[in-house]
Amino acid sequence: MMALWGCPKKAEVTAAPEAPKEAPAPAPPEEAKPEVAPAPAPPAKEEVKESAPSAAEALKPIYFDFDKSFIRDDAKPVMKANADWLKANPKVKIRIEGNCDERGTIEYNQALGQRRAVSAKKYLTDMGIAASRISLISYGKEKPICKESTETCWQKNRRDDFAVSE
Repeated sequence: MMALWGCPKKAEVTAAPEAPKEAPAPAPPEEAKPEVAPAPAPPAKEEVKESAPSAAEALKPIYFDFDKSFIRDDAKPVMKANADWLKANPKVKIRIEGNCDERGTIEYNQALGQRRAVSAKKYLTDMGIAASRISLISYGKEKPICKESTETCWQKNRRDDFAVSE
């Protein structure tokens, strides 16, 4: 069996390296071109949310006392945050939606919801938001968030919602 394999032959070594058969010709010198930096990669979705929250995330509702339409003290920071977001997004138009709890007549709650929306609009315009960017609607008691007949539930329904309008 050894006879078939034999000893390996030694490779012949020469002093000069082999020349490549056909080397490509060197490129002629070109004028110096300014290097263009590659475009930055688009930010990940998480980064976009952190830097520019959507309207649904940024525009928070405010709540009202029973049979009242003035902006409560606890709603003022929310209104300021809403105004700040609107200032940062000057092309966005919004709709303020006035809502009421189930108590009272349809007509009364429509009017109360409208007064609540007007109150919020005035607050935003006083903070520098253009009135032309704000539309109003009153849903009265037609769009409750909670349907139980309890004070806790009624409080959730006495609100102004802020929605982006076209």
